[in-house]
Amino acid sequence: MFASHFSVQNIPFGIASIRGLPHRSTATRIKDTVIFLDELANHGLLSSLPEEALRALSQPVLNDFAALPKTIHQQTRASLQNLFKEPLTFLPAGCTAALEDVTMHLPILSRDFTDFSCSKDHVLNAGEAIQKKRYLPPGFLHFPIGYSGRTSSIIMSETPVVRPKGQFRDAQGNVKYGPTEQLDYELELACIVSKPTKLSESVASKDADDHIFGLILLNDWSARDIQGLEMLPLGPLNGKSFATSISPWIITLDALQASAIKGQPRELQVASYLDDPNPINSYDIRLQANLITGTGSTTICKTNLNTMYWSFRDMIVQQTSNGCSINTGDILATGTISGSTDDSHGCLLELTKGGRDSFTVNGGKRVYLEDGDVLQISALASDGVGFGECIAKVLPALI
Repeated sequence: MFASHFSVQNIPFGIASIRGLPHRSTATRIKDTVIFLDELANHGLLSSLPEEALRALSQPVLNDFAALPKTIHQQTRASLQNLFKEPLTFLPAGCTAALEDVTMHLPILSRDFTDFSCSKDHVLNAGEAIQKKRYLPPGFLHFPIGYSGRTSSIIMSETPVVRPKGQFRDAQGNVKYGPTEQLDYELELACIVSKPTKLSESVASKDADDHIFGLILLNDWSARDIQGLEMLPLGPLNGKSFATSISPWIITLDALQASAIKGQPRELQVASYLDDPNPINSYDIRLQANLITGTGSTTICKTNLNTMYWSFRDMIVQQTSNGCSINTGDILATGTISGSTDDSHGCLLELTKGGRDSFTVNGGKRVYLEDGDVLQISALASDGVGFGECIAKVLPALI
């Protein structure tokens, strides 16, 4: 379905295995063909790359490769683009497989996950949904705000999500324990950290891109009723930590250069450490969310990364501003990406104004996600450069 996202202009990186076999390989994708990079190296087709790159490409996760200098990432990408000028059929047997014949795996091992809240529209919409007033938290215009998530529940696209249980208030205001009645999704992108930092070091805006290996789609599943009861005073825990879905292919910043644009203007003067000397600090990336039920698919959101108030560089800088170290494979997410119109709200909390409104799905009315629903998010940056999909089915709570 998303073959057009993966042209030779893209060259994403992921981890794949032949379906039913245990061996995991670094891989890239051209249309609906998966190419195993360790096999290319074994056949001498990547001999122009330095030895450290070849060693990293032989690993079952991308951490070692991501940690290499960006110049090696660029050299690898250029070598693959040159190799793929010829039809893929010329590659030796065992180097390729049809997408339908492979299993995709988590591309990196992540020690830490931070979810920021970079969208001004989302924050205003969420405030209206929850407290019936549009307002920004005190720090929002000064720095990107966020919270620490759980890496233990980060799952690959296509992994089902079991409806979580927790404590929340029922319609009568009584606290009860049971399956969430307000299961939601959040449409996000995230960056994968490449170059790590040491404890007490901070990253300058001008250097932040050197610490980003690439971007992925991310769905930060949320149980709004559980989250609502636990939020004060320390923020979300069980309302968020049950599942976070990510897409399998990491899209490099080099592949996104054709979509690079000037970001949103600052409404206040920021502290000097957040003053980015490069105004081209965002990307024109179109995102979409579809709700798939037994009767068909309904588009419930169309939005764009260019609405974000804070950038990926800002996220890297803010995370390290107090001396917090970042490690290769860490995930820093944008938070919900939303616009100002009803069709650009990146979660159901906004779309339904906290559950007070409903929306139409194939002739029926919905408020939050139901068991059996399939939620699909996707993103397209430019011609031939996209993210594919991040998709999961909702399963009933465990008894």
